[in-house]
Order: sequence, then structure tokens, then C-alpha cells
Amino acid sequence: GSFMLVNTSGRFAGQKAHLLLPHLKENDTHCIDFHYYVWSKSGSSPGTLNIYVKVNDGPLGSPVWNTSITAAWDRAELAISTFWPNFYQVVFEVVTSGHPGYVAIDEVKVLGHPCTKTPHFLRLQSVEVNAGQFATFQCSATGGTDSGDRLWLQVSSFLPNALRSGVGGEGEFITERNGKHGQQWGCPFYPYWDYSAFERLPQPPVPIAPPQLSSVGATYLWIQLNANSINGDGPIIQREVEYRTSSGSWYDIQPVDSTSYKIGHLDPDTEYEISVLLTRPGEGGTGSPGPALKTRTKCADPMRGPRKLEVVEIKSRQITICWEPFGYNVTRCHRYNLTVHYRYQAGGQEQVREEVSWDTESSHPQHTITNLSPYTNVSIKLVLMNPEGRKESQELVVQTDEDVPSAVPLESIQGSTFEEKIFLQWREPAQTYGVITLYEV
Repeated sequence: GSFMLVNTSGRFAGQKAHLLLPHLKENDTHCIDFHYYVWSKSGSSPGTLNIYVKVNDGPLGSPVWNTSITAAWDRAELAISTFWPNFYQVVFEVVTSGHPGYVAIDEVKVLGHPCTKTPHFLRLQSVEVNAGQFATFQCSATGGTDSGDRLWLQVSSFLPNALRSGVGGEGEFITERNGKHGQQWGCPFYPYWDYSAFERLPQPPVPIAPPQLSSVGATYLWIQLNANSINGDGPIIQREVEYRTSSGSWYDIQPVDSTSYKIGHLDPDTEYEISVLLTRPGEGGTGSPGPALKTRTKCADPMRGPRKLEVVEIKSRQITICWEPFGYNVTRCHRYNLTVHYRYQAGGQEQVREEVSWDTESSHPQHTITNLSPYTNVSIKLVLMNPEGRKESQELVVQTDEDVPSAVPLESIQGSTFEEKIFLQWREPAQTYGVITLYEV
């Protein structure tokens, strides 16, 4: 007259109680026979009674049987056919609902013979789906069934992992994603199961080697797909090229119908990562991108020369200039030089000079030209250069300020002290550095 009981009164929803049978090693088909009782005075379910079969101390998986309400004591049978595990363990579980009531089990027996119901199964046909996709099995069983019987789909490596149940003698089942290659599935019929079909999971193809580079331009890359050697399964029905910038999140995918492909409309002097994607038949047949080719496009000719060349300050021997800031959209290359070219007349000869400006990244770029001659016209221009070309700014002509003239050469002194007169004679200074307005003795 004794039995195992859970009183759910005063319990929070979701609390659990477990009853574990000893480890069992019975081979071939045998039967777990038990009585159960789930009752509540209010008519609301006090909780759920679940049964699990845990194989080799593995995870519980999904319940192989459950119920949430009965009006009186009832009897159930659970038929088990075990051929592969070392041992298994039956676990009874009660999960409270938050409503008061009782969940009980009684007369749990392990019988060394099949259960009273042993329906016959129609054999499943093996199926092929790409790894990571769902597979569908149509299950049916005949003989000794009624509308209240439940049909399960289970997998041998996760005994008994019920995924979806039908009623009566038929059911359509969809397996979980990411199954194992060559996994065995079957349609167990409660309270009995058998395994009959294999699910083949071919792996989508992935190239072993990266694509090869054929030629490079400023806005294009020619590649060879180099995708004959693959990991995974064929046949290959589609090839695609995925390319992305090494920095940033931009990427694009283009279908390819030949072994070589020209990727166009690229940015100059930019590093790209290029991979090949292969697809086999069926949903989910596209593999992961293969190894990436990292390569960089060439620089392009600068768009234009520097603009708005202006004078900031003029002195007698130096000039400070500035210009409009510019960036990659003008230089079309991350490697470039900006030089200041200037020329002027000195000593009757034209002097031509060139200086590199190192302040090209400043928000207000400027440069000071020093060691100039006072009161001299200086022609100035900026030259922007990258490996592919050069562009010049407009020329700016600036005159330096005046400065103190050089020494006055005195040529002779004529006269006599008796006459109380002295006559002086001199030449204009070699460097006037401006307009001479007065000589003083």
C-alpha cells in the first residue's frame, strides 16, 4: 500500500523532484511498467510527470514520456531496446506548476520481457541533407495501435531524444540541426522503439587553398579561383567570390562562372581579403569561405594639385605659405610626398629650390621658406606626388620685404686741407635690398 508522492501545495512553479532507478544493463527489448497519479482538487494541473532515459551517465535529453493530469491511478509501459549503451538509468521527474495537488508513482517494475504492445514499423528510407540543416522523416507503425498512442523520432547516439511526436500510427518528424555524419535515426512507437534509418550529412565544400593573384590595378584585381581541391563533399554547383576591405566592415559577394575573375570598382591603395565560396546541391549547401588572399590595389594618379595657396607672413628673408587641407580622396594613395618648389633671381642668376613639407597631416598645413634675399620676387608652387603621378598647384609670386643695404663702397677722396674742402666718390651698394632713398656722410 505504499507509493512515492509529491505534495505540490506551497511549492513555487518550476521546482523539481527526481527519482532515479539503479543503473540497468538489460540487453534486447524489455519493459518498464509503472502506475501514476496526477490530481488537483481545483482541476488545474499540479505539475508534470516526466520520464527520461539517461545513457552512460550522459545528459537527460528530452523526456520519453510525460503527463500533467489524470483523474485516477493509471498504468503505463515503457518498452526499451538497448544494444549500444554500456548502461542506462531511468529517471522520474516531477516539475511543479504552482497549483496545489499530488503527483505520485507506484509499482515501478523492470520486466525482462517485451511490453504488451509491440507494433510493427514500416522501415524508414535513409535521407541526405547538408550538415547543419533539418532532415524530415515520415514514420508509421501498424498493429496494436490506437489513437492515444504516441510516436517518437529518436536518434541512437542520444537515446532516447524525442524531438517531435505524432499520434496514432503516423507522424512526420524534423531532426535538429548540426547532427552527426552518418547518424542513425528511427521512429519509436510509445511504448516501444526501433531504429531503422540513417541520416547522411554531407559537409558543404570549402576550398583548401586561397585564390591566386593574376594582375593588379588601381581599381581592379584579377584572380584565379584555385578551388579544385576542397574539404567537404561535392558536386560543386556554384562558385562565388567574397571580397572585403581588411579594415572596416564593407564586403561584397559576386557569382563566378569561370576559373578566373576580375573584381572591379575597387579603391586605390587599399588592402582587400578575397575568398571563394563553393556550393553543393540542397539547402545549406554553401560552405564557409575558404582561406583568404590578402592583397592591395595600386595607387592612382592624384585627382588634382593642392588648392588655395596663400601667403601667411612675409619678411625680408622668409615667406610662410599655407594651403587647403586634402586627404585620400585627392591623393588617391596613402603614400605621397608634398614638396615646395620656388625660384628667384639672386646675383643675376635664377635660383631654383625644392623643399619637402612634413606638415601634410595638419588641419592648417603651412610651410616657411627661409634664407631668401630681401626685396626679391619669389615664384612658389606646391607639387603633390605619389608612385603613379604628380599634380601641381597654381603658381604664387611674392616679393620679400626690404632690408638694410650692404656696405657703400668708397672709391676716392679728393681735396686739400688748405682749401678746406673734401670731395668724396662712392658706388651704389652691391646689394641694395630695396630702394635707396638717402645717402648720409
